[in-house]
Amino acid sequence: MPDLFYTAAYIRLSREDGDREESDSVANQKKLLTGFIEKKEELLLYNMYIDDGYSGVTFQRPAFRRMLADIENKKITCVIVKDLSRFGRDYIESGRYLERYFPEKGIRFISVSDHIDSLRQPYDMLLPIKNIFNEQYARDISGKVHSALQTKRQCGEFIGAFASYGYRKSPTDKNKLIIDEYAASVVRRIFSLYLQGFGKQQIARLLNSEGVLCPSAYKRASGLRYANPGAGCGSLWSYSTINHILHKEIYVGNMVQGTREQKLRGRQQMLGRERWIVVKGTHEAIIDEETWRRTQKLLKSNVRSPAGAYVPARHLFAGLLFCGGCGRPMVKTIWRHADGSPEYSFTCGTCKRHGRHFCTPHTIPARALEQAVLNDLNLLLSRCEKLSGLVWQQAEQFFDQPGIESELQLMENERKAARDIFLTSYEDYKSGLLSREEFLVCREKYRRKEQFCRSKQEELTNRRADFWKKVRQSPLLNEKPAARPVSYLDRALLSALIAKITVYENRRIHICYNFPGGASFFPGQYFVKRTDDIHILSKSSELQ
Repeated sequence: MPDLFYTAAYIRLSREDGDREESDSVANQKKLLTGFIEKKEELLLYNMYIDDGYSGVTFQRPAFRRMLADIENKKITCVIVKDLSRFGRDYIESGRYLERYFPEKGIRFISVSDHIDSLRQPYDMLLPIKNIFNEQYARDISGKVHSALQTKRQCGEFIGAFASYGYRKSPTDKNKLIIDEYAASVVRRIFSLYLQGFGKQQIARLLNSEGVLCPSAYKRASGLRYANPGAGCGSLWSYSTINHILHKEIYVGNMVQGTREQKLRGRQQMLGRERWIVVKGTHEAIIDEETWRRTQKLLKSNVRSPAGAYVPARHLFAGLLFCGGCGRPMVKTIWRHADGSPEYSFTCGTCKRHGRHFCTPHTIPARALEQAVLNDLNLLLSRCEKLSGLVWQQAEQFFDQPGIESELQLMENERKAARDIFLTSYEDYKSGLLSREEFLVCREKYRRKEQFCRSKQEELTNRRADFWKKVRQSPLLNEKPAARPVSYLDRALLSALIAKITVYENRRIHICYNFPGGASFFPGQYFVKRTDDIHILSKSSELQ
């Protein structure tokens, strides 16, 4: 009996890729793959991995990532797909998996409709060309889909996946919005409270105290598969959520769409308001025009002007200081003594915004924190002679890890492969396997790939040089201890030397120092603790 191959049947369907044919449906892909596996006695179906609704131009698909994890855990020895377009429509990424990753992991790859089986035949030089046409097809479809959606936007038809809070999609017309009475009542209340003089944070706290679900939690509770990766505190209302609702023109019955743009493989980016598509009177309004006008006027009047009222400066520890209880950033607060003199401190942002029910304050006076960090930094710098050798050693260990050097070699290999395949495609063209048009497309694609590899090599080489330049310039790598201690902290010094400061209860803090180039070193070895006054406890045995 032949060796068994534990097989992953991978299935993908995306309407955005133009997968409208019945033959490409999930059910038909399942039927085709299971039928093929049943006919091959050496194939044993381990699992089916189905990405329904995911474009082929990205490989960040949940089922695909699960399949890779099972490959890494040696649960799978074979991957089977209906055809190459089901695997992916990005020819570069597809090539990396099929040409390098699968062979390295000992994975047999089968594409049924393309008659490809890596076990039965040598690597087919036409495979990259098929991948190129799959990507070009995805680009063509993407342009057509974008054009169709743009037409719908301009006609005032709703094309989003989820309706804005206060609305829901009509059950008879998914491009039309109708009012969700419960959520709409909350929206009206928010506008009313704001016009009564309540602040945005006050409104958020009030809704949280009453147990009102925030928009994302309400949508999930309503049975929608809604996820917001940016939501920080579960089902809580926040300042930003209230602010967002107060600025949404959709609540006066106007459809506002096309505010963001996304390229084929890029991230979304916000467009200028002049490029937004606004169509008036497309659906029933939740608030009237007068309420909207008064709200927008009040919002503008409450914005501090740099030339007018006080604008709080970014504090010294911004982006570095975090709460040890909830992990969220600490915020700067101010209170005044009886004589009117100010006193600054830092407190947990979650506690300040949502109350002690969600986290405790973890308050620490700003002056005490600055002095503690300054003392610890000087202690560290006073030992630079010993520290220097340790840091150089870790820098070399960090750089020896798989990273820039392996990427450089990878780019060189891919550049050579691109050149070889280009030469092969020319031979295929001369022998009649490729038409002139196919060859010209292939030539242009591989020239671009070779240029990309050369550009990437140059970028990596510069990054390597910059890495060691930063190491040599680090103030922690003086050959001798500092001649005089640092007398004050500034933003540049903190950003260069410190990765993160965590504040725990009873004013205990943990400083994680930062290594130039991105790697942290000596994490958890320096602590500042409060007994009666704040003082330093050095825990580094290596630096004693």
